Amino acid sequence: MSSHSTTRSAAAIGDRGAPPAIAVRGLCKTYASGFEALKNIDLEICSGEIFALLGPNGAGKTTLISIICGLVNPSAGSVLAAGHDIAREYRAARALIGLVPQELTTDAFESVRATLAFSRGLFGKPPDPAYVEKVLRELTLWDKRDDRIMTLSGGMKRRVLIAKALAHEPRILFLDEPTAGVDVELRHEMWQVVQDLRESGVTVILTTHYIEEAEEMADRIGIINNGELVLVEDKHALIAKLGRKQLIVHLNDALHALPGALAQHDLTLAADGRELVYDYDTHGERTGITSVLQDLRDAGVRFNDLHTRQTSLEEIFVNLVRERR
Repeated sequence: MSSHSTTRSAAAIGDRGAPPAIAVRGLCKTYASGFEALKNIDLEICSGEIFALLGPNGAGKTTLISIICGLVNPSAGSVLAAGHDIAREYRAARALIGLVPQELTTDAFESVRATLAFSRGLFGKPPDPAYVEKVLRELTLWDKRDDRIMTLSGGMKRRVLIAKALAHEPRILFLDEPTAGVDVELRHEMWQVVQDLRESGVTVILTTHYIEEAEEMADRIGIINNGELVLVEDKHALIAKLGRKQLIVHLNDALHALPGALAQHDLTLAADGRELVYDYDTHGERTGITSVLQDLRDAGVRFNDLHTRQTSLEEIFVNLVRERR
């Protein structure tokens, strides 16, 4: 599954006549100890997009989600869910939102089907066995419908949490570290589940420590650090804007040091002297590649192959966080 084929720009996702799925204005949270968990957060999330919120531990991700979901009171600011104020119109706003917490907090002795039915009742929804069956089938849980949750694997329990969050038919789904503690194969299956949810019209907001998860799934990415929203950007635009490229030149013979004639170029030796790495800015008027290759030939440095590599989202994230320290 390629992110290039599944992601769409935020402008193409939202209905321009409809309010955003989530609108956050001037959101702050200061605890009694004086710790500022959130500092003047402004954020809009479009209806129908997958939005990934990245940040190191303690950055404010869970606090932000908890306030939007009505679990924590803000110190200042406002939050609208599809136009409904989460404080003044709590019931209407909360009914639109599903939350999948990181912790496996399901009731171990309940059956899978019973926990979904109970969740519907909590939100005042009438029984709807057909809808419950639909959710369970879509999450590959139908064969486990009568199993007690305590008997399920960790991956299946994670699916139950998603099903439980969808039981009251929310249009906005928050996933807090959705694939934490699951193996790689199941992680990829969960990515497909999230993509399918988005295709059905559900707006998905996820926090993750797996940079590859955001790079694979998200339409837009927000980076939060020390309670501040560092940036919000379309994923591909972010990589293009902040990313650099590397030209890797594979040498016929290993070099122990760079020839003096190449000193003017930003070159480094790698792979025990068998590779030369040249960093360049994709947005510069000139990349300098032609000059580098010509000077290599003039210096008698022979090579048999070359390729380019784009800076990854993980490298961009690490650099941004480092700059903000």
